[in-house]
Amino acid sequence: METPTESQPNPPEPSGFVGNTVAELRKVVWPSRQQLFAESVAVILMVTLSAFAIAAIDRFYSWVNAQVFR
Repeated sequence: METPTESQPNPPEPSGFVGNTVAELRKVVWPSRQQLFAESVAVILMVTLSAFAIAAIDRFYSWVNAQVFR
């Protein structure tokens, strides 16, 4: 006896996909407003610090390059 998946694969039903998606979204633990704000500030701060560090290293190597190849 053949199972339905062996004879012809059935495409997923839209309601099944939407239903599964909604069920998964209900399992998500959403952050509080305070936690969202604090983590956003932390990300912005780290990106800013990283940008300044990269800029400082770039300026240093540019200065070294100017000293060596003048």
